[in-house]
Amino acid sequence: MPGKLLRVHAAGAVLALAALSVTACGDDFDHVKLTMAAGSDTGVYHKLSTALADGWTREPGIPRPQVVVTAGSVDNLERLRTGQAQVGFSAADAAEDAQATPDGHRLLALARMHDDYLQVAVRADIPATSLTDLKGLRVSLGAPDSGVRLIAERLLRSANMSPDDDLKVRYLDLNATTDAMRDNALDAFFWSGGVPTTGVTTLATTVKIRMLDLTDVLPNLRRLYPVYGSATLPASAYELPGGPITTPITTLVVRNFLLVTDDMPDDVAEALLRGLFRAQPDLVAASPVARSIEVRSAIETTPLPLHPGAKNYYRDVKV
Repeated sequence: MPGKLLRVHAAGAVLALAALSVTACGDDFDHVKLTMAAGSDTGVYHKLSTALADGWTREPGIPRPQVVVTAGSVDNLERLRTGQAQVGFSAADAAEDAQATPDGHRLLALARMHDDYLQVAVRADIPATSLTDLKGLRVSLGAPDSGVRLIAERLLRSANMSPDDDLKVRYLDLNATTDAMRDNALDAFFWSGGVPTTGVTTLATTVKIRMLDLTDVLPNLRRLYPVYGSATLPASAYELPGGPITTPITTLVVRNFLLVTDDMPDDVAEALLRGLFRAQPDLVAASPVARSIEVRSAIETTPLPLHPGAKNYYRDVKV
């Protein structure tokens, strides 16, 4: 776990007081000011965050939250823990790690959102068909403070591969990764996100890539880290002629949570969650992954506890 995730900066505490003006009276949420940690601007987190920010201006009627581009889950969690953000997305694995430490604000969940699929993409002209075939290649494992890096390094080590010794590793965010692929400066990359991810779709229109099937390496990873699941990614996941998936592949999946902290008042958390489900048509318009967001599965946020305000909402709708 990156060390800075465990630090609580004094500046963060000041930011928390300045940014989280969330004392609401009755149904008046005019003074609620939120910053959302939203990941890469070509990723699903950012699309959903932008749609949520717009939706929350209608219900519960708060000033539009600031949507901030970040490196991904690990970065989002640090911003939540240190008060630099009040709402953020995270994959379950990174959130589980962060929750295990007592420093900073305590992480609490509003809802389980969509699931992320791990996508290990290689240039189509490289004869790699399995994870071990990446040895010696130029591979991006995601941005330094991203959940992508966490998953990639865990997967490689579970397959008895050393990121530093077996690969020519780079740590790039999705934008830098796609640029490097276009410049022929990378052979392969790891990405974990909702499907389809805009950055991957756009890349596949200019660079021929394909996805690796991970059937052979997933059992050991899942034995070591039960937080992960597996699923089939269909060929229709990226609807492009000759796109990155030509036949169904088996890959890793991880749940995503919408998180706040124990610093958020119960009535605000409940109102945000109510607004989320009212805004679901807008979330679906922003990304098709939002079709999987529904009340009965949203309550399933183990290993993170639900915020008390979220519990109030789910009780009210009789989940």
